[in-house]
Amino acid sequence: ELADRIAVLNGGKIVAEGTPDQLKRQIPGGHIRLRFTDPDAYRAAGTTLQVATRDDEALALQIPSGGSQRELRAILDWLDAAGVEADELTVHTPDLDDVFFALTGSAAAPSPAPTPAPTAQNQESAR
Repeated sequence: ELADRIAVLNGGKIVAEGTPDQLKRQIPGGHIRLRFTDPDAYRAAGTTLQVATRDDEALALQIPSGGSQRELRAILDWLDAAGVEADELTVHTPDLDDVFFALTGSAAAPSPAPTPAPTAQNQESAR
């Protein structure tokens, strides 16, 4: 939060360095998500926005985007022109966790090994 520059280490080597904004711009994955409650509006939007990834169960479309004002305005203008109303619109831009995972190939931090449950034999030994 307080750093002007960040270095990402992987295997003891610096794999990327820069300001938080510079590092975030290197990582794809930003998107705009539109969610609908009207199945007809969802189908109309999905037919026209062919670059969108569909989630038929949630009636949601995910459109790749850097989250810029221009991209957001273009989508909103398209929705207005098509007469389609989305019930929810969210913008996701990569955060520093996304940067770390993308640059290091880590899916997630390893969780600690579970502590084995005590058995009757272990309880006898402890007495």
